[in-house]
Amino acid sequence: MIVRKLYLSAEHVYFGHFGRDAGRAPMTEVDRAHVVAGRGLVGDRFFAQPAGHRGQVTFFAEETWALLGEALSRHDRGPEVFRRNILVREADLAALIGREFEVQGLRFFGTEHCKPCFWMDQAFAPGALAQLAAWQAGGLRARALTTGWLSAAAETAA
Repeated sequence: MIVRKLYLSAEHVYFGHFGRDAGRAPMTEVDRAHVVAGRGLVGDRFFAQPAGHRGQVTFFAEETWALLGEALSRHDRGPEVFRRNILVREADLAALIGREFEVQGLRFFGTEHCKPCFWMDQAFAPGALAQLAAWQAGGLRARALTTGWLSAAAETAA
């Protein structure tokens, strides 16, 4: 698994906004992110959730982003629009559900598929929700089991 990009956002823009406009808090790309066991990424909106929250950290596959851009002829939207924390390459995220796995020496537990929501059509392009749902490729929610640092563009074993 290769960590390509890391993103943090201090606020939710979709969660809790049903029936209203999306929020405007940006996803900030960082070179390194501090992971805290049982909490997630320092500075991210999910860090404030109770310890043990199932979605402390979210992963998304770079390959899915590229395929979606091709499928919907949309090449002007970056992967940050999906609001996932860790963009990875060469990882079968679905296979990590219900399993412990390691990234750059840190341990995580894959809790569930990160289901895409109706905001995907607004954030990426019309049809994004249907395509991501059909592929079951919205990403992975995970719990952080160890504390340490992740860096972008580093290779690791899955």
